[in-house]
Amino acid sequence: MKETFDTIVIGGGQSGLACGYYLRRAKLNFLIIDKQQVAGGAWLNAWDSLTLFSPADYSSLPGWLMPKSENKFPLKKEVIDYLSKYEAHYQLNVKRGVETIQITKDNSFFQVHSNQGIFKCKTIISATGTWENPFIPKLKGLENFKGLQIHSRNYKNPDAFVGLKTLVVGEGNSGAQIVAETSKVTTVKWSTKRDPEFLPDEVDGYYLFNVATAKYKAEKEGKPFDASQYNLGNIVMVPPVKEARKRGVLVSSGSFHKLTKNGVVWDSGMEEEFDAIIWCTGFGYATDYLKSLVKTDERGIAKTQESRSLEVDGLWLVGYGGWTGYASATLVGLNRTAKQTIKEIEEYFKVYS
Repeated sequence: MKETFDTIVIGGGQSGLACGYYLRRAKLNFLIIDKQQVAGGAWLNAWDSLTLFSPADYSSLPGWLMPKSENKFPLKKEVIDYLSKYEAHYQLNVKRGVETIQITKDNSFFQVHSNQGIFKCKTIISATGTWENPFIPKLKGLENFKGLQIHSRNYKNPDAFVGLKTLVVGEGNSGAQIVAETSKVTTVKWSTKRDPEFLPDEVDGYYLFNVATAKYKAEKEGKPFDASQYNLGNIVMVPPVKEARKRGVLVSSGSFHKLTKNGVVWDSGMEEEFDAIIWCTGFGYATDYLKSLVKTDERGIAKTQESRSLEVDGLWLVGYGGWTGYASATLVGLNRTAKQTIKEIEEYFKVYS
């Protein structure tokens, strides 16, 4: 492609679309490239029953409210539909089926090398999130286990686990929700490094965003802030988790240190057999394609000030959570980071144009 864009956004999920909204308002010549064939970002690959943690009123991208849902928390299909219509509503310039391989910089221009050729631009926004970089701890015997073994990234529904004694690993929201769902069809145990901590029933994602915002503001002003009562990593009591609590299945069996051919060895020394393991152990950051530009650690993190790269002029990273902007991995928290990023890009062009 011979055209040189002001900005190319890598990733067409919620972060890329929010940036597109502000790039459009700034009248910058931009292109969003995305490896998916349709709109929806990571939501396209999430498990079937996943919902938002906040009501629709508090889960919108900039400029256009998410339609109300019949459910307290919008369903996966409703979120995908909203993202698709949002993209069309603002006529955002998205090119699909484009997988970014690497990005290089020659003088003042970036070259985005992809499966569909090279795209050229003056600035880059990396907005690829975490979904493509699932993390599984390197425990002894991991490769020896002969049963079914998947990461939550590849979990869709409990159908494949009917009749299989299953171990779910991880104390976060995904672990709790998958325990809740699979325990309806088979015998399940839950392995966590620490006792699972649950938020009060009335606390949802919007409340957590407000806590995160207050904490962020306090830190900026050098003031103390106690958010211990509402730890942002604690489990949100969405309806399936509440139902599972009533059934008494959300009880941790503790942690294990080794896998065997047929199961695990618990920290107590006891061995137990399992037919399947579901790893709900989180993600790194999907930033491998930036390695020609910046140094990244084992999780994929590069040095930034908020979303602006500290190593390469003209590079921003948006939507990676607390690393690049408070609560920026959520729909409700993304707006501030996207808006500030495009403002910085406008200032960049004033200096370098």
